Amino acid sequence: MELVRIAFLETYSFDDKSGIMGAILVTDTDTKPLEFRVTAPIKPTSFQKTLYGSVLNEHVLVELIALPLLGAIKDNIDLLLVRDPLFLGINNKQGVRCIRLFTEQEEPSKANKTENTPIELPGETVKSFIETTRKFNNELPDIREKLSAISMYRNLTEPFERLRIACEQVHLQKVDE
Repeated sequence: MELVRIAFLETYSFDDKSGIMGAILVTDTDTKPLEFRVTAPIKPTSFQKTLYGSVLNEHVLVELIALPLLGAIKDNIDLLLVRDPLFLGINNKQGVRCIRLFTEQEEPSKANKTENTPIELPGETVKSFIETTRKFNNELPDIREKLSAISMYRNLTEPFERLRIACEQVHLQKVDE
């Protein structure tokens, strides 16, 4: 597997309770932006909360955020990096490898996951791991090797911060209109 286009997928919840926004940033291996997409804020109704119960958050993240954003991307991506374990459910819906990047301070996902694979992220003070679902488990060593090589010269967690700031800016523009 060759890594040319990496996508970072994240959500942002607003303090004013106006919903949850999803965003995807597609970059090259230098983490230079190639494409950016964002969803409108999603705010489930109390009726939806009742009907979906404990699967509501996964439904929102996978079906209402991840799938539409991946469908809106113009060119194919080679790898999708996420922070929220619920996004791993996207692996059952499409063919792009979804890999969760997390630190030892965060919980590994509980359902349908592989073993946590350590990854060296230079400059990070805490140990980091990657995980995926069983669908891509056999590819995890190769993915770890490729991500480790990229992380020697680029911070792989920094694009998630860019996404958070971009979502804040988009939200403020909508509020100010």
